[in-house]
Amino acid sequence: MYVADMKILVVEDEPKLASFIKKGLEEQSCEVDVAFDGQIGRAMAISKPFDVIILDVNLPKMNGFDVVHSLRQQQVKTPVLMLTAMGSVDDKLTGFDAGADDYLVKPFEFRELMARLKALHKRGSDSGPQANVLKIADLELDLNEKVARRAGKRIELTAKEFGLLEYLMRNRGRVVSRIDIAEKVWDIHFDTGTNVIDVYVNFLRKKIDKDFPTRLIHTVIGMGYMLKEE
Repeated sequence: MYVADMKILVVEDEPKLASFIKKGLEEQSCEVDVAFDGQIGRAMAISKPFDVIILDVNLPKMNGFDVVHSLRQQQVKTPVLMLTAMGSVDDKLTGFDAGADDYLVKPFEFRELMARLKALHKRGSDSGPQANVLKIADLELDLNEKVARRAGKRIELTAKEFGLLEYLMRNRGRVVSRIDIAEKVWDIHFDTGTNVIDVYVNFLRKKIDKDFPTRLIHTVIGMGYMLKEE
């Protein structure tokens, strides 16, 4: 199991829930630290290495969105699972944009929490520079350093832009629909009334394609998007 021997930080202001999570994780041989407000959680995440951070949103002193945003600014790359009752699409997008890696809505089943932690830990533990650099044409995506480069030029991406580009690169040469992107990148059910996918693809195009002679991100009308060399 990937969760065994993990070091996990739980930032949760409800003592009963924090105790429930801590006990369950320790039964799985995890080492667990708990913080009851955002400021302390942020300080602990910066000062001590963890494999995964479980982070509530509605926290005293500093909310979870601000905590994860601050951690990413401090170059703390520990995977973050947002655990909150705020389950709307807008809430999830806010969390992902701040730098969260996954989002689980309360109430939840403990076995689902464990499955999410396993996935995050496996993703963070996969090693080997060749396996962790995706390439197409002159575009490179370093999954270890969370850095994109095109023609040797570093391109700054938000967490969600990075996730979207990673998904497109892993599916290079294949059409991916808006539904695919919503479910695989945002972990949400696609709402035909929102254009958030198109908006983010346009954000990505401006950074990846605009200043370069060869387009890589292509629209397949009526079907979705494809990453390929022209």
